[in-house]
Amino acid sequence: PALLHAAGRENAEAECAQAAELGLLATEPEGPAVRFAHPLISAALYAEAPAQERRAAHAALSTAASDPIERARHLALATTGTDPEVAARLAEAAALARDRGAPSVAASLGLLAARHTPADSEPGPDVRRLQAAEDAITAGEVDLARDIAREVLTRAAVPAQRVRAWMVVIEAAGQALGDVDAVFPQALADAGDDPRLLALVHYQLAWRGLVVQGDFAEARQEASRAAELAARGRDRRTELMALALQASTETLMGHPDAPATIKRALKEPQDPYVACHHNGVVSARFRWLLMSDRLTEARATITGLLREVRRRGMVESEVHYLRLLAETELRAGHCGRALDLARESLRMARDTGIGESASAMLASLAEASGGDPGRALALAREAVGHAEEDGDLMYLSRALAALGYALFVAGDDQGAVAALRRVGELELGLGITDPARGRWHGDLVEALVRTGEPAEAQHVIDVAREHAMRLGRESVLAVLDRSEALVRAARGDQEGAVARLTSAQDRLAKLGNGLEEARAAFALAQLRSRRPGPTSYDEAARLFRRCRALPWLRRVEVAAAARPARPEAVPAAPDGLAALDGLASMERQVAALVMEGATNREIAARLYVSVKTVEATLTRVYRKLGIRSRVDIVRLAAGRRAK
Repeated sequence: PALLHAAGRENAEAECAQAAELGLLATEPEGPAVRFAHPLISAALYAEAPAQERRAAHAALSTAASDPIERARHLALATTGTDPEVAARLAEAAALARDRGAPSVAASLGLLAARHTPADSEPGPDVRRLQAAEDAITAGEVDLARDIAREVLTRAAVPAQRVRAWMVVIEAAGQALGDVDAVFPQALADAGDDPRLLALVHYQLAWRGLVVQGDFAEARQEASRAAELAARGRDRRTELMALALQASTETLMGHPDAPATIKRALKEPQDPYVACHHNGVVSARFRWLLMSDRLTEARATITGLLREVRRRGMVESEVHYLRLLAETELRAGHCGRALDLARESLRMARDTGIGESASAMLASLAEASGGDPGRALALAREAVGHAEEDGDLMYLSRALAALGYALFVAGDDQGAVAALRRVGELELGLGITDPARGRWHGDLVEALVRTGEPAEAQHVIDVAREHAMRLGRESVLAVLDRSEALVRAARGDQEGAVARLTSAQDRLAKLGNGLEEARAAFALAQLRSRRPGPTSYDEAARLFRRCRALPWLRRVEVAAAARPARPEAVPAAPDGLAALDGLASMERQVAALVMEGATNREIAARLYVSVKTVEATLTRVYRKLGIRSRVDIVRLAAGRRAK
C-alpha cells in the first residue's frame, strides 16, 4: 500500500479491499503486502490493459519504487523509442545489478538499454548489447549470449565490436571449441594489427591449443604471446587472464617456470573480476597448491573463491569451484563431504549445460571413493563420452583416469589397466609430465600387479617417480612407494614390501592424505594376512570409516571374511611347479591353488582379486607352459615332482 500511495493511488486501501472481495487479490495475514490471488490474474490484466495505461503505470512506478534497478526498469517500459537519458539510466542499473551479483538481471537491463540507445550515441547500441551478452555468459545463459553476439555480427563494422562478439561466440561454445574452429581466422582478420584485439584472440587460441589440439606447449606459447600483446595494448584484464592460463599450463606440464609465472600474475594492479574467475590467477595458484600437497591453503583459497563468485552470481565459476572444493576434500580423505559437493556441482552443470564433462568426471571419483561404485562407472563413461564428443583431449585423459579408478574399485582389474594405459598415452602426447595432475599411476600399478604384470608396473613407477622427485610431489612419491611394495610382494620380497608400506602409510598420514593412508593400511593388512601369525584389518577399516569411504570399507570387510583360517591357505608354489621357468608370482599362486582343486571364484577370494583376473592369469599360464587346461597343470607339476 505504501508503494501504491507513492505512485498516486490515494485510496489504495479501499481499492485493494474491493479487489479482494472480487477475488482478484489475496489477503496477507502476516502484513499489508498486496498479492494477486493467482499469477495468471496479473498476467491477464496486464495483457488486456491498453498500452497507454501500461506506460502510465510504469511511469508512476519509475518514481515511486525505492530500488534504483526497479525504477530504471519501469522507466524503460514507460518509454517508447530511443532516449539517451533512459538508456544511460538502464546502463547504470545494469552495472548495479552486476555489482550485486545478479548478472542475469544485468543482461536483461542491458538489452533494454540497447533498445533505447540512439544509433549515433556513444556508446552505441551494439556496445551495450555486447555487454549484455557478456553478462549472460557470466549468468550461465550461453544460448542468449550466443544469439546476441551473432546478431551484432550481422551488422557491426567496427573491429573492436566484431572481435568482442567473436569472443562471446567462443566463450559460449564451452569445451566444444572444435565446433567454432572456423571463428578463429575471422577473429584474427578483424583484429588486424591492434595489440588489444590480438591479445583477446591469442588468449582463446591458447585454449584451443589445450582443448582441441591437446598441445600444452602450443597453449603455453599462445598464452605467453597473449599476455605480451595485452601488456603492449594496456589491457590489464586480458594480460592477467593470459598469465593465469600460462601458469596453469606450466603447472600441468610440470614446467619449472610455473611458480615464477604465478608470482608475476599476482603483481599489482589486480582486477577483481580476474581475481575470482575460474580461469584467473587465484584459481591457477589453487591448482599449484593442491598439486604441491598444501591442502590447508588450497581449501582456504577455493572456499574464498566460491564465496565470492556466489556473491557475484558467476554461475560457471561456481560450478567449477564446487568441483575443485570436492577434489580438495577427496584428497584430504573427506569422502562424504566430497560426494555432497560433487553431486551439487553436477546438478548445477546439468541445469545450466556448463562443464558437464568435468563435473561428471569428479562426481565419478567421489562416488567410487565414498558412494556407489556402479554410479561411478556410469558417470565416468558419461564423462568420457562428453569429452570424446567435444574433442576435448585434456578432459578426456581426466575422464579416462576416473573410469580406470572406478573399474579398479569395482574389481575389474583388466578394464582398469586398459583405461589407465590410455591415460598414459594421452598425457605423453599432450606433454603432461606432472604425476600430481591426475594421480592415476598408483591405481595402474596395483591393477597391473593384480593381473600379473609386475615388470610393466615397475616401469610406470620409475617414470612417474622421476618426475615426482624433480617437482617435489611428496604425496605422489608416497603413493608410488605404496604401489612398489605390492610389486616387491609379487616378486617374493615380503619383508621389503611390509617395510615400504609402513613407511608410505606414515608419510601419507603426515601429509593429510586420508584416503591414500587408509589404502596403504589395507594393503599392509592384505600382505600380512599371507604370512604366518596374527593379522588384523581393523586399522584399515577404522581409517576408511573415518574417511566415509564406503566402497573401500566394503572391500575390507570382504577381504577379512575371505581370509583362510590357516596361515598356509594361500600356499607357496609346490616344488614341482616352482621349478617351472617363466611363471610370475601371481601365476604360480593361481596354478598352485588350481592344483588344490580350487574354483576360479575361490581363487579370486583367497588372492583378493577378481574372477576376471584369475581367468586372464590362467590363460597366460596355459600359454607359457604350452598346455590347454587346468588338468594339465596338475599333470605337468606331478611329472616334475616325480623326476
